[in-house]
Amino acid sequence: MFLDLFDTLRRHQVPVSLRELLDLHAAVEAGVVFADIDDFYRLARTVMVKDERHFDRFDRAFAAWMGSVEGLDAAIDALIPDDWLRREFERQLSDEEKAQIQSLGGLEKLIETFKQRLAEQKERHAGGSKWIGTGGTSPFGAYGYNPEGVRIGQDGSRHRRAVKVWDERRFRDYDDDQALGPRNIKMALRRLRRFARQGALEEFDIDATIRDTARDAGLLNLRMRPPRHNAVKVLLFLDVGGSMDDHIRVCEELFSAARSEFKHLEHFYFHNCLYEGVWRNNARRHKERFSTWELMRTYGADYQVVVVGDASMSPYEITHPGGSVEHFNEEPGGVWLRRLAERYPRLVWLNPNPPRYWEYTPSTRLIRELIHERMYPMTLEGLDEAMRELAR
Repeated sequence: MFLDLFDTLRRHQVPVSLRELLDLHAAVEAGVVFADIDDFYRLARTVMVKDERHFDRFDRAFAAWMGSVEGLDAAIDALIPDDWLRREFERQLSDEEKAQIQSLGGLEKLIETFKQRLAEQKERHAGGSKWIGTGGTSPFGAYGYNPEGVRIGQDGSRHRRAVKVWDERRFRDYDDDQALGPRNIKMALRRLRRFARQGALEEFDIDATIRDTARDAGLLNLRMRPPRHNAVKVLLFLDVGGSMDDHIRVCEELFSAARSEFKHLEHFYFHNCLYEGVWRNNARRHKERFSTWELMRTYGADYQVVVVGDASMSPYEITHPGGSVEHFNEEPGGVWLRRLAERYPRLVWLNPNPPRYWEYTPSTRLIRELIHERMYPMTLEGLDEAMRELAR
């Protein structure tokens, strides 16, 4: 029966192998779980999923597997005997709900009818008041109405009257296709951590204290050490204005997460493409500019560079002098991007636009060529790949 679950996981792009399938079989045969579908769900997720980014995919696959008539029938036959099914229903019900369920003739009648319908039903059913299906007024199925029943294969609650919910999705934030949020941004940025102890002796060193006290025949010898900090140095360039106004929220979240993760972070703003000057204060960007040449001399090649921008502009802004929409640039933006890539070998570009649009935007193709194809989408998977590139 677990072969159906395995196939469903593969269809939902959860990376599972036969090794995980065999481990799940072994765990069930060893009695790690018995007659509890919630415990089986947790066991299957623990064994089959190796990365929390895939929790949401697993939940959707598990719900689809349990929601199919064939898979659910096999699951009930193999995993949930009558006494457990009755006990599980009772565990989920309040006293008020137990009283309400008498409208169907009691809990035993509900369970008996449910299993009978599973045995009788041979195909998908929509509407009606009897079969397990979608719509209608049957107490079993999805997207219908009944004062109480068993919800199967439905995405979320509608009337909030189901006795048992088989397909609750517990993790919706980790799928690597999902938009970024502060928490998963921080998780991805942590791949760049390289800790070092620097600064004043402010932290109590237990191991050194024990070692030196023992060496001094029991005479207490307190030892201190510098605090441990993330030693990675990051230069962050953020495109602002124009089409980037559509991506303000995710850029703010990335900036906030980066400031909390990296002690050595320097940030600068630009518009559309990097030229001879950048700035730190958007309100004073015409008066307080930093020379890009001076910036590259000030910050060494050990800095890791992250450029954030949608790379959507006129190609002339990259290829021609005077192509900038804000000022007359004596040198093309592409020249400055090439200099930046040569100065900082560890450089990536994060693009908030989906990759399916990149090939249709000439400026995006140009920038990808200039930075040696190190452009990544601003999804969890894209940010994770970018951090792996920088950590090489």
